[in-house]
Amino acid sequence: MTVVRVRGFQIFKDRFGKWRCYHRKTRQKVDLDRAPLGSAAFFAECQRITDALATAGEPKPGTLGKLIEKYRASPDFMEKAPRTRADYQRVFDYLYPIRDTELAKFTSPLVVKIRDRAEAKRGARFGTYVKQVISLLFSWGKERGFVKVNPALGVRGVRRKRGAPMANRPWSDAERHAVLEAAPAQMLPALGLMMFTGLGPQDALTLPRTFFKNGAIATERSKTGAPVYWPVIEPLQDILDAAPAHDALTLCANSKGRPWTVSGFRASWTTLRRALEDAGKVQPGLTLYGLRHTVATILREAGCDDRTIADALGQKTEDMARHYSKAADLRRKMGDVGAIFETAVNDRRTKTVKPD
Repeated sequence: MTVVRVRGFQIFKDRFGKWRCYHRKTRQKVDLDRAPLGSAAFFAECQRITDALATAGEPKPGTLGKLIEKYRASPDFMEKAPRTRADYQRVFDYLYPIRDTELAKFTSPLVVKIRDRAEAKRGARFGTYVKQVISLLFSWGKERGFVKVNPALGVRGVRRKRGAPMANRPWSDAERHAVLEAAPAQMLPALGLMMFTGLGPQDALTLPRTFFKNGAIATERSKTGAPVYWPVIEPLQDILDAAPAHDALTLCANSKGRPWTVSGFRASWTTLRRALEDAGKVQPGLTLYGLRHTVATILREAGCDDRTIADALGQKTEDMARHYSKAADLRRKMGDVGAIFETAVNDRRTKTVKPD
C-alpha cells in the first residue's frame, strides 16, 4: 500500500500486523476502523486532533493531565521496563478526554465511575487496570505534594462475573500433552520454556542461548527485572536436545533458523491452537500466558508456599534491597524447587492422559 505520513503522528504496524496511528505528543489514538488509513476521514481526524491540541495548549496546573505529564517525565516512569511504560501509556491515552479535570474533583465514586466505563468499553481486565494506574498515579502525586489524598485507595477492581471464563487459565495435563505432540519442531523449545519454567512468551522467545548452561536457565523478567533461575528438568531437556540446529543468538529459533518475533510466534500458535480446538483436543481459552498459571498451579499442588512460587515466576513484590539480597540464595533454593516440579511433572506424565 502507499506509505502515508502525517506530521505529528506515528503510523506503524503492531505485533499482530495491524496498522495503528497515534498523535506523537498526546498519544491520542486515531480510530482506523472508523477512519481508514489514507482516507479523507483519516486526514480529517488527524486535523481535528491537531486543532484540538492547538486550542487546548499545555495541560493546566492542578489537573489530571498535568499530573500525568509530571509522572511521565519522572524517573519512576522512565526507569520502568518498556512493556510496562507502554501499558501505562494505554491508560493515559484512554484518560486523555478527561485530562482537564481538576485533581480536587477526584473522589472514590468518580474513580469507580471511570473504572466501570472502562470495563463497559474494553472489558473487565482493562477496567481494573485503569483503576490500578489511577491509584499508582495519585499515590505518586501524594508523595510529592501534588494531591492530598489518593481517591483510588480502597477501590476494588472489576469483579469477575459468575460463570465468566478465567483469563489465562491453567492448562490441563491433557492439553499440555496434546500441544507438545502436535507442535512443529521449531515451536517446541519456546513452548517447553514456557511450560516448564513459567517464562512469559516474550522472555522465552528472546532468551539468549548463553543464558542456558550447566543444566540451568538463569535470566530475569523483562517486565520487572526480577531474577529467574530454573534447573532444566527432564521434559524440557528432552525438547532442547531434539531441537533443530540453528545459529541464532537466542535459544529458540523459527523454521528459518532466525530468532522468533513475538508476533510471528503468536501467529503460529493461533494456527496450532485452532486446529487442536477443532479436533477437540484442547478446550477454548488456551493462552500462552496461561502456562505461567499452570506452573504456579503445579507448584501449589506440590506444597510450595507463596514466596517460593513468586521466586519461581520472577514476581517482584518486595523492594529492591530485599530483591537483590534474595538473589544470592535463589540458586540453591530453586534447585530444590526444580526437583519438586520435575517429580510432580513426571508423576503426571506416567498417568493415562485423556482429553477433558
